[in-house]
Amino acid sequence: MELKRKIYNKLLKWRNESLGKTVLLLEGARRVGKTYICRRFGENEYKSAIIIDFSVAPKEIKDLIESQGVDLDLFFAQLSIFYNTTLYPRESLIVFDEIQLFPLARQRLKTLVEDGRYDYIETGSLLSIKQNVRDILIPSEEELLEMHPLDFEEFLWARGDEATVPFLMDCFAKSVPVGAAVHRKTLDAFRQYLLVGGMPQAVLAYSERCDFESADQEKKRILALYRNDIAKYAAGYEKRVVEIFDAIPGQLAKQEKRFKLSSVDKNARQREYSDAFIWLVDAMVANHCFNSSDPNEGLALSSDRATQKLYMADTGLLVTHTFHDNEYLDNGLYRAILFDKLHINEGMVMENAVAQALRASGHRLFFYSRVNPGNRRDNIEIDFLIVRNNKVSPIEVKSASYRYHSSLDKFNAKFSKTIGDSYIVYTKDIMVKDGITHVPAYMAMFL
Repeated sequence: MELKRKIYNKLLKWRNESLGKTVLLLEGARRVGKTYICRRFGENEYKSAIIIDFSVAPKEIKDLIESQGVDLDLFFAQLSIFYNTTLYPRESLIVFDEIQLFPLARQRLKTLVEDGRYDYIETGSLLSIKQNVRDILIPSEEELLEMHPLDFEEFLWARGDEATVPFLMDCFAKSVPVGAAVHRKTLDAFRQYLLVGGMPQAVLAYSERCDFESADQEKKRILALYRNDIAKYAAGYEKRVVEIFDAIPGQLAKQEKRFKLSSVDKNARQREYSDAFIWLVDAMVANHCFNSSDPNEGLALSSDRATQKLYMADTGLLVTHTFHDNEYLDNGLYRAILFDKLHINEGMVMENAVAQALRASGHRLFFYSRVNPGNRRDNIEIDFLIVRNNKVSPIEVKSASYRYHSSLDKFNAKFSKTIGDSYIVYTKDIMVKDGITHVPAYMAMFL
């Protein structure tokens, strides 16, 4: 079974616009599908393709790249013979896969791109972590493209459904309800997406077997792989990375979702753990969300780096990570999501899903928090802030039974000059009420 991915069109755009003048750096978490999409792209769009996987590449290939000199004709001839693949000028693709395992190849690409004969893609994880770029010259010809887990539309594509999302998008644009039948059907599929997530192996396991347990096993393997990466690449501070990684579900399950280091270690200091947060975000295992203390000045300009929330990059992995030691059948959260019986963990799962959707849409994550110890009625908590049409749009994630949006009202009054559209993400059909657009959670990807 093939997985249709939106990033394919971005690869096409790069090829048509770059015309061999840049190398594309495809960065994403481990197991997010980078090699798969490159292989498909090479097979479909080029006359031939070579994929050099540095996780298994023999010493001869590494020596060839390391000793690459001015005789590129000889270099390409040796590469062609080793991989038994004919290379055609401007019609062949060479992929340096898992390039973080052989950083010198990244530096060598400068010469290859300048030669201009072929197109080049680098893929990898953990590429910005210090030990993977130490002592090499990063080529200025690199174009960065991030690859995220499957979004909800791609999940529907894997189920053979390409009709639903265009209809939903039209309803979102017009702010009209989708109707009871479509809403129930789509919300049911979205609940399945929350459980399975967007990691390709989990999606394939579920699509082929309609079995949550198979998807859960795949996700456990991915989480184990992440732990191995931490032990291997976070040398010197791996204990702190593991502590932060393991604390994510507990932090998100609280009503106040700001990450509190005191829950990890009562004597912990932000500066001691800053590298651990950075590691998880650089590895694209997690997404951080900073408090923008004064949106009037711009979200990034007023961000408080010491006050942050930390979400899992994939909501399906979050669900499995939360009950990692439990068997699937003992995982009450699965049943709660499926049968719409979520209570204490509803905010955790839904808010993470919205964070994931916003990141996949290209947004950096910010929230707003103002706490007045002397007067709780003066407190304001806004889950997310994004910029749409040069205006700040506040987003709150609510349960279907919510009654008030006092924080949103106070925020809109305080920052009225910079506020654009306001949104509440919940589990009912789309509607506009009190000047606020209420959107079902499956429409978060349109924000």
